[in-house]
Amino acid sequence: MAEDGGPGLRERKKKQTAIKVWRTAVDLFLEHGYEQVSVAQIAEAAEVSKMTVFNYFKTKEDLLMGPMEEHVEDLAEAIRARPSGSSAVDATRAMVLRKIADRDPSIGLSEQGNELALIQLVQRTPVLARRAMLWSVRGERAAAIVLTEETGDALLSAVAAAQLSGVVGALMSEHHRRILAGESPAAVAADAGERAERAFALVEKGLSGFARRA
Repeated sequence: MAEDGGPGLRERKKKQTAIKVWRTAVDLFLEHGYEQVSVAQIAEAAEVSKMTVFNYFKTKEDLLMGPMEEHVEDLAEAIRARPSGSSAVDATRAMVLRKIADRDPSIGLSEQGNELALIQLVQRTPVLARRAMLWSVRGERAAAIVLTEETGDALLSAVAAAQLSGVVGALMSEHHRRILAGESPAAVAADAGERAERAFALVEKGLSGFARRA
């Protein structure tokens, strides 16, 4: 057990500071717009130095996008960790159904009030929208690498990863669309599992035999 002042306490304090800086940045970005807020303003509002901000976040973009990108390799990890007898489709569907059950923000079903506002901010800010697109490409590529390592077929692995990533993205976009149209997250979540099952059924016939673990 770490003593008071030891690594355990220091790490907790660092994490608390990082969360405080991120939340402060999000509040300022939502209130004033991404381009209108400087790192110096964020530091002042968070009551830390500008250098402290950069100790936790390398760039201004990281202040907003960094925590979201923790999920960039979720698809690849789900495929990599699947059990014997499970296909890449099985693994992706299980991951999505688990996220739906948990109301995970990464699948667009969180009750957090500012989640949709953040998504809209990203969509209307070119530099952030480009980064979000690159994030999606990175996730798809990571999944393709995992499949290629298993099968040795880079082409079909890329095809499979694109389809699976596309299903996940389409489901998330549908959740966002419905909530923005006025439905509650709870109402959208109520039939999200059924929609996911139908979406994966659409691609399963073509991919059901691909990368099935012996």
